[in-house]
Amino acid sequence: MLNERPVIIYNDYIMSVVRKSESTFYKLLLISAVVFSFVKCNKPSSSDPTPTPPPSSSPFDVMAQSINSLNFNSTQTLYGINSKPSIKVSFSDKVDRNTVSSAVSYNNKSQSSVAIPYSVTYQNNDSAFLITPSNNLSYLNEHIFSISSVLKSVAGKSLSGRVDLNFFTQIDSSDKFSQISDSALLTLVQQQTFKYFWDFGHPVSGLARERNTSGETVTSGGSGFGIMAMVTAINRGFITRAQGLQRMQTIVTFLKNTAQKFKGAFPHWLHGTTGVVIPFSANDNGADIVETSYLVMGLLAARQYFNGSDISETNLRTDINIIWNGVDWDWFRQGKKVLYWHWSPDKGFVINMPVQGWNETLITYIMAASSPTHGITKPTYDSGFAKNGAIKNGNTYYGYQLPLGEPNGGPLFFEHYSFMGINPNGLTDQYANYQTQTINHTKINYEYCKANPKQWYGYSDQCWGLTASDIPGGYTASSPNNDVGVIAPTAALSSLPYTSTESMRALKFFYYKLGDKLWGPYGFYDAFRFQDAWFSNSYLAIDQGPIIVMIENYRTRLLWNLFMSCPEVKAGMQSLGFQSPNL
Repeated sequence: MLNERPVIIYNDYIMSVVRKSESTFYKLLLISAVVFSFVKCNKPSSSDPTPTPPPSSSPFDVMAQSINSLNFNSTQTLYGINSKPSIKVSFSDKVDRNTVSSAVSYNNKSQSSVAIPYSVTYQNNDSAFLITPSNNLSYLNEHIFSISSVLKSVAGKSLSGRVDLNFFTQIDSSDKFSQISDSALLTLVQQQTFKYFWDFGHPVSGLARERNTSGETVTSGGSGFGIMAMVTAINRGFITRAQGLQRMQTIVTFLKNTAQKFKGAFPHWLHGTTGVVIPFSANDNGADIVETSYLVMGLLAARQYFNGSDISETNLRTDINIIWNGVDWDWFRQGKKVLYWHWSPDKGFVINMPVQGWNETLITYIMAASSPTHGITKPTYDSGFAKNGAIKNGNTYYGYQLPLGEPNGGPLFFEHYSFMGINPNGLTDQYANYQTQTINHTKINYEYCKANPKQWYGYSDQCWGLTASDIPGGYTASSPNNDVGVIAPTAALSSLPYTSTESMRALKFFYYKLGDKLWGPYGFYDAFRFQDAWFSNSYLAIDQGPIIVMIENYRTRLLWNLFMSCPEVKAGMQSLGFQSPNL
């Protein structure tokens, strides 16, 4: 019996497990039935609508964009585009033609964003199209082309992103004027430019206005350039000697009797009727010794030209000498071995700007050394202008050694203003050979523009010349070290005595190719920049004067010969250590 008990207990355990399993099974069966019934009751009927499938993940994209087969991106601005370009855009899907006209924008920004008519040619089974202007685009104008997301594919997808293109059309290479001889072209430029000083000269004082918008503001230095231009005009027959003499009498009488002076020196700007100083700046409301030196240089050249024995020319020379001898150059040293640029009647030498080279102020020291009444000595020139030799450079740029000045030479007016009267040919002193200086500085400027390291549009061997001029929104002294993409015609044209071949090439380009934009009532406008199709409408006396005078020095050396014939100048330059066959 003991052996049977474990069996009975085991069997009871089995039956208990089976009963529990059956109970769990029936519960699971019941739950499944309920779930099945619920699912069945909620199954969609055959009459319910079919759900919309999710949208396709493939976008409507631009695959390629080009103008005249040149690929572009939306961050670029392109230059030199022809007048009837083809813009091709390829897409990832077929284009809905009905959306193209609303999506495409094509405008001439240079002409008040006027809309450009165009035609559309569809290609590649409508997955690309070609846009072509209906008419030729204007030369050297800025154009804006775009395609917005309004463009759709035939599947209804909107364009992802957009297409944007900014481009400038090319220069019109046709001649704007009939070809004439080089000599006739030089004469034409001189005669037209002279009108700035003659026709636009101030009606009361006869002096040169600062710029063509200056009204009563006349400039002392620019008037000195204008006087030299007047001598040229008489010699060329643009005006008679009697006409020129009469204008010179008006100018000299005004300068002697009416114009405000300070220790004999003139301000930068004067009122053309009253002669009262017009402040150049808050502290610059008195004498400007540099501008005075340009004025006196012109007066002395005129004195030498009007050498007649009659009473009118004799009196003119006498009055010029009174003005010349009245300038107290030595006083502007403040007792030091350097000249100071400015003096104010109420602020004194507050600007405290020394006149030091190498720059446009060589003539200031030569005038000061040449003065018969208030002269300076060589130590002032050596210590002041030459900075005891610190003006020397000696390095080579673009294959040309530069004797003096800043790296790459600086703006070209450094080689123009002083050398309108001073003949640099054969001129030397302990610091430089000035013929080498003027030529090499100009060659460096030319070679820099030709090399065009900043990649400005339009620079070339026929479009060059960096100097002080107007620029978009302002004024700057352009140079290889301060290159803002602006070319000033005066730079190349006033360099004719130094770079005749390169300057004549530039002159022909400016006149024949750009004449419709650059040539105006007083000759060439001040400056231009191809990069944004900007052409100034301004004229400045200090830019127009050197064009006339330096062309004449290239042709006949007239102003060089007149100025260098002054006995005081010969003595003054020799006292500073200059040597020249012209002394």
